[in-house]
Amino acid sequence: MRNVLIASLALVAAAGLAGCAGSAQPSAGGGSTAAPTNPCKADDFKVSGDFGKAPTVEVPNCKPTEELIIKDLVPGTGAEVKAGSTATVNYQLTTFSDKKVLDSSFKRGEPFPVENVGQAQVIDGWNEGIIGLKENGRRLLVVPPAKGYGKGGNGIQPNETLIFVIDGVKVS
Repeated sequence: MRNVLIASLALVAAAGLAGCAGSAQPSAGGGSTAAPTNPCKADDFKVSGDFGKAPTVEVPNCKPTEELIIKDLVPGTGAEVKAGSTATVNYQLTTFSDKKVLDSSFKRGEPFPVENVGQAQVIDGWNEGIIGLKENGRRLLVVPPAKGYGKGGNGIQPNETLIFVIDGVKVS
């Protein structure tokens, strides 16, 4: 799966389509289902677990937005990621539509280096979303398809919203 993430993070999404409809709830009409209409907010996503350990992510029943959601879960105490920095991070990727962990450097025990943040060979959601992350900090990124993998590929469904929990291991 590491190869999937490395290859996939290098893709730049061209599609501007909104999230997925994987979280359905019964409608007032009875037997049919309807996608949620309330837009997701950072606080809707519940993340548990300590820095340095694989997190547990509860995916809410809300409608993914077209905006990148960034929330510091642990503020961090070390150097800060800036444009042009190299950030070594641990991450876990959970897909919004099926609520499954697709990849985790925590479980492999191999932090992932991101060189030249802001213009790195990763998805736009990472290039934008890890700027400001500090060493020893944990951050939630909810990445819309347009800043992720767009049309999909390499194990990612088309128009998938991605949930990353990222720990800042080292910044240089």
